[in-house]
Order: sequence, then structure tokens, then C-alpha cells
Amino acid sequence: MQTFVMATRLAPGALSSPKNLEELERRAVAAVETTCPDVKWTASYAVSGPYDYLDVFEAPDVATATRVSTLIRTFGHAHTEVWCASAWDDFKAMVRDLPDAT
Repeated sequence: MQTFVMATRLAPGALSSPKNLEELERRAVAAVETTCPDVKWTASYAVSGPYDYLDVFEAPDVATATRVSTLIRTFGHAHTEVWCASAWDDFKAMVRDLPDAT
């Protein structure tokens, strides 16, 4: 499984009330579980800055991660970005074998 990070920004006016957030979340989670049952959600964070939420999940491939992103976009009229992520120790092991710059 590959790790992906998804940054989400809801469109202005996507929620009529902050109380609607939990219902939006339930519907989005149900859609992902039904459509992409092999996805494992790892973490979710509310963040300050240009995005509203940051989610970390595992998926078997980029196509599945793209499906998750597309599903989330339909809930709350959201903008999403998905990035592939590598654990820091795995990344360091990979770059050890790269040739030196000349």
C-alpha cells in the first residue's frame, strides 16, 4: 500500500452551518468506504492556512487515490490535492543508492 496525503479546501458556502460538518463527513466517509473499500484512513487534521483539512490514507495505487480525491470533491464542492508520501526512513534508504552529483 502507498501512503497519500490529501489537502482539502471547502468552497465558500459549502456548509450552511458548522453543525453540518459532521453530516458531510459521514456522507463522504461512507462514499469512500463503499467505492474504495481497500483504502485505509490513517489520520485527519483540521489545519489553518490555505486548506481546511489534511488527510492521510493508504491506497494500493495512484488511481485509487485519485478516486478518493474525486469523491471528496463532490462533497462540499471541495478543492483537493493529493500527494504521494514516503516514510522518512524509507526515503533516506532510497537516496543512499543515488549517484553523487557531478
